Amino acid sequence: MNGPRKNDVTLWVFLAYFSLSIGLIAWLFWPFGSTLIMACVVTGLFNPIYKRVRRRTTPSLAAFITCALIFLLVFVPIALFAGILAQEAFGLYNMGRTAEISQQLRQLAEGSHALEFANALLAPFGFEISVDQLQNAFSELGKNVGLFLYRQAQAIASNIFKFIVNFSFMLLVCYYLFADGQRLLGFIFDISPLPQDQEERLVSKFQDMAGAILIGNGVSAIIQGVLGGCIFALFGLQSPILWGVIMGLLAFLPIVGIGVVFLPATIILFLTGRHGAGLFFIVFYVVITLVIEYLFKPRIVGKRVQMHIMLVFLSIIGGLKLFGILGIIYGPLVVTAFLTLADIYQHNYQASIAPEGRGDSAPGPGMNA
Repeated sequence: MNGPRKNDVTLWVFLAYFSLSIGLIAWLFWPFGSTLIMACVVTGLFNPIYKRVRRRTTPSLAAFITCALIFLLVFVPIALFAGILAQEAFGLYNMGRTAEISQQLRQLAEGSHALEFANALLAPFGFEISVDQLQNAFSELGKNVGLFLYRQAQAIASNIFKFIVNFSFMLLVCYYLFADGQRLLGFIFDISPLPQDQEERLVSKFQDMAGAILIGNGVSAIIQGVLGGCIFALFGLQSPILWGVIMGLLAFLPIVGIGVVFLPATIILFLTGRHGAGLFFIVFYVVITLVIEYLFKPRIVGKRVQMHIMLVFLSIIGGLKLFGILGIIYGPLVVTAFLTLADIYQHNYQASIAPEGRGDSAPGPGMNA
């Protein structure tokens, strides 16, 4: 009896030590958590490029070339636009804070019959829009959006040295993930108590989601942001770069998308008497939305991401609130981890835990496309 009991005590003591060491490692790496996660996401995104380069050269040189490509495609555009974006975002914040937007909107509304026409359409439904309501809504929107983007851009522009250090550290992590990523993944699989198929499934889901966010949604967001900013510049609207960036961020959101910017801009154009420009904005918004959402994005993303549209929306909003601009990536990844683990539990463990007679439950709504 002493033998088994001694072995049990030894096992629990070892697990306690091992858990403590894991906690200390997590505490040690916590200051670099955001950089490490971003490095893993970027590595997964550029891994196909690394594999192609790897066929013609050594792993070390292939990893170096891929990291150089990441530097050119990611660091250079961010560094170029950060300063401009910070200035335009701060200008938008000041316009909202000083009620300049409200004054301009009141002048537009008082000089146009568009508001009266809108209220006539809404009257059968019991709604009425006043100038004061429009003033408050646009003023708060401009102030909050401008302040959020200003803080994100200022974090780069005002402390460029810190940004360079963090980005360099991310590239260093990416280099070793490219060169030794498979060995690291194999080590994690070996010490994990989960079956290998479940581990591979979890990693595969993360890769699919990261690819869908950064490739599918990312490319779609860039296209919509660039085109939207060019349209704003073409029609002489203020801060086209800022609004292009805002539309690029909003393009990640399902349901609403760039309409949050384009529809108010269309209203303002009609209020100022620029009816032709307003009609063009409506047509452009409808066409770009149909092309991106129903033709381009499904071809790029395919059926890799099985997540309900409302979950995607809430995960991005919550991610932005908790993590800032990187929440666009982190939010859906957190939800992906939960849904994948819930699916593994449902298929592999629920039958041994659930009371008899319950039977198999239907798949949860989160994993539906």
